[in-house]
Amino acid sequence: MIYRSAAEWQAATARRIVLFGMSGLGKTFLASMLRGTGDWFHYSVDYRIGTRYMGEYIADNFKREAMKVPFLRDLLMSDSVYIASNITFDNLAPLSTYLGKPGSPSRGGLPFGEYCLRQNQHRRAEIASLLDTRHFMDRARDIYGLANFVCDSGGSICEVVDPEDPQDPVLKALSHDLLMVWIKGSDAHTAELVRRFDKAPKPMYYQPQFLEQAWIAYRVEKGLEEAQVNPDDFIRWTYARALAHRQPRYQAMARRGVTILAEEVAQIRTPDDFNDLIARAIARKED
Repeated sequence: MIYRSAAEWQAATARRIVLFGMSGLGKTFLASMLRGTGDWFHYSVDYRIGTRYMGEYIADNFKREAMKVPFLRDLLMSDSVYIASNITFDNLAPLSTYLGKPGSPSRGGLPFGEYCLRQNQHRRAEIASLLDTRHFMDRARDIYGLANFVCDSGGSICEVVDPEDPQDPVLKALSHDLLMVWIKGSDAHTAELVRRFDKAPKPMYYQPQFLEQAWIAYRVEKGLEEAQVNPDDFIRWTYARALAHRQPRYQAMARRGVTILAEEVAQIRTPDDFNDLIARAIARKED
């Protein structure tokens, strides 16, 4: 770890961390709070994915849909309108909409082959965005004079790395430059995330082997052909399994850094609270 003790973290003039864990446990809350002080640079991996690496895919998808409407088609063909996504740190809907859900086209689903193509595009984009972290650390210092840096990673980070490989290029780069901080949820948090997802299912990225197995198992269990799959039902069915699949991967990643609990994050009100929590987490690791 880049901070060898709690005292070293507390005395540091440059605090650099990467937050990871399940979506919905406080990564973006913490990153936004730290950014709000004016002393921290907030690097959002999902925002980078949606703007730098998948922005063209997203905009082209909008244009394909617009071309199906004669009125908009004529305007597009004459360069009379401009279509682009408006991704922000707090609104990543254009990215998730592009990823989509597999299943019946009549229910808004994508053919499984197209879905996998978009998943693979996301995988490449996420790896590239994570490896861009050092570049943004340098930019934060050189342009804005900010030495404190928080990388707000996506929930799928554990799917695009090999947590058991000491030489994994992404994890090696991140842990060399930043303190890796896992926000660990409890069984109660998992149940709440599943409940929320069931109410409003959203597209997400899955590790390819896991996705292929889930797609086959779901259709066998339900007795459905690909074109008969209800997209929302499939991703609801898959979500809880995906969380269980991710948990040991997060845990393996945490060996390179420290662990804080979602219950502890919920108690944080100020940046000083956060700094103290990280110091305690480092001290726990020392013990």
